[in-house]
Amino acid sequence: MSTAADFRRIALSLDGTSEAPHFDRRAFKVARIYATLAPDGRTANFKFAPDEQELKCLVAPEAFMPVPNAWGKQGWTTATLAKLTAPELRNALEMAWRHAVPKKRGDRAEDGLATMTGPIGRASPRPAPPPPGGGTNRRR
Repeated sequence: MSTAADFRRIALSLDGTSEAPHFDRRAFKVARIYATLAPDGRTANFKFAPDEQELKCLVAPEAFMPVPNAWGKQGWTTATLAKLTAPELRNALEMAWRHAVPKKRGDRAEDGLATMTGPIGRASPRPAPPPPGGGTNRRR
């Protein structure tokens, strides 16, 4: 059984997270908001990818449900905190947090969550960064 205090403690432990008011809720964000906490502290909303939302709601329907509107179709999912264990809450927060981390910080931040290993247990090579200004949408 998780609480609002658990939610806040775990969210603020994730690299770069800050807390700020967001309408009547508390928002947790890095570059973008990835989770919000209800004023009563009983529920929280998480920003998942639609396939992640579908899996969470299928596996734990007593804990997760899509937000009922267009926000839900974008992956926003409500969780009842009392129905989540601390590890389940951490997993949900980390999953949502990964979507909000800026791309440049993403590689560094992932190192703090899990060790990426190759087939022999060594760190997998990371893809080379794109060349400076090498995007295809440059103005001419």
